[in-house]
Amino acid sequence: MKRTYSLLAVLAVLALSALACIESTDLAQVQPTLDSMAARLDDLDGGVSHEPAHVPSGDVGEATIEFTLRTDAEGHNLVFRGVGGEIDGQINPTLVVQPGDVVQITLINGQAAEHDIVIDEFGAHSASVTQLDQSVTLTFVADQEGSFEYYCSIIGHRAAGMFGTIQVGAGSAGVDAVSIIKHPTDLPAPVGARGPQLVQAELVAQEVVGQLAGGSAYTYFTFNGTVPGPFIRARVGDMVEITLRNETSSAFTHSVDLHAATGPGGGGEVTQVGAGETKTFTFQALQPGIYVYHCATPSVPHHIASGMYGLILIEPAGGLPPVDREFYVMQGEIYTAEPYGTPGLLNFSHEKMSHEQPEYFVFNGAAAALTTEEHWLTANVGETVRIFVGVGGPNFTSSFHVIGEIFDRAYAFGSLSSPPLTDVQTISVPPGGAVMVEFGLDVPGHYVLVDHALSRAERGLMGILHVEGPQNPNIFHEGPANP
Repeated sequence: MKRTYSLLAVLAVLALSALACIESTDLAQVQPTLDSMAARLDDLDGGVSHEPAHVPSGDVGEATIEFTLRTDAEGHNLVFRGVGGEIDGQINPTLVVQPGDVVQITLINGQAAEHDIVIDEFGAHSASVTQLDQSVTLTFVADQEGSFEYYCSIIGHRAAGMFGTIQVGAGSAGVDAVSIIKHPTDLPAPVGARGPQLVQAELVAQEVVGQLAGGSAYTYFTFNGTVPGPFIRARVGDMVEITLRNETSSAFTHSVDLHAATGPGGGGEVTQVGAGETKTFTFQALQPGIYVYHCATPSVPHHIASGMYGLILIEPAGGLPPVDREFYVMQGEIYTAEPYGTPGLLNFSHEKMSHEQPEYFVFNGAAAALTTEEHWLTANVGETVRIFVGVGGPNFTSSFHVIGEIFDRAYAFGSLSSPPLTDVQTISVPPGGAVMVEFGLDVPGHYVLVDHALSRAERGLMGILHVEGPQNPNIFHEGPANP
């Protein structure tokens, strides 16, 4: 019976913490409840503590490099913010040290909620801070070279964004990794009301070592060097000419299967190209919709999981209704032999893929790719936005949701000839499928893009729609209805 009560208590703590961290930034309101639940859990388990063991710093000598971090909130996210020096004001700054440095990190609590800071590889775990402006100091020796993650270990806080990188020496920085992130605004202009014509698209199969997360890198298979590949845009009646070229440096044969094409393998059968080869085929766009394309070379799920997917839009005659902004977002999974967060160049695991056990879930190729100012979706109050959302997969269905928004129109399964669903909170997108959603923006702020299978946020699946403009207290304001 005690085990049953313990499990229920754990689930309750996790549920309340996730709700606080993902749907709100005011953790102070629920922290006492979390604390009381944790205490009750200890009682049920006979007083056994479930807090991580505190590892004292010990006498490691005088610090040779010092950092100060302050806990903070950024939109719906919780973060560490740098204080002073080169990291001043930076969110979850990268802390650069040298092997053998005695590192001192001072953590200042910027909220009336519990926080700590942990770096597993160095056995470094601070005491908790619980009061506003309370501070704690963590000191350790950086006796390993590489990239490591620091994070808050309080339930749900890491998932809400409280993690960063400590770079010791060259580490994974020595891996020549490039950004493979497809910017969500990188898509062609609407077709409009033009007549049918020839549309030509060139896809280049490129195998590149790309930045996956923090100090982690991975060998991606890409179309044109990004994940997802180019957004292809045509209209019903167009002839679409696809040329696929495989780089001479490629180790694998590649191909492309377009779900918008009617013909053997969607083009996959006639585009199997070895290193240095080029092949072309043409199809007529018969039906409107938003469709996935992907590599169709065995092992097909390996090529897809490594990044070889994209979207092709076939607009109806007359085009789509105008909106102010359009965005391109695709979800995928990455299966590495090494555990999530391991620094350095990571290796593909066929075993984990076959058992559907991904280490990473990603939007546009990399963990937390769309959460930085460089890559987030940006719009203004009063504008209408359209997001084309696809799932490369290869295995998991997405429950796509924008926290704080409701889709005015959602075109399920990518069908543009069916009436859209209206007033939709969350929409399912199967692997190899796509949807189109549209909504207006009424209130400024950060709106977080998630798969509402929310544990996936802990493995990199999160993005930000940043909206600027005047406040609209008639629709949303902090405080009571009648202050």
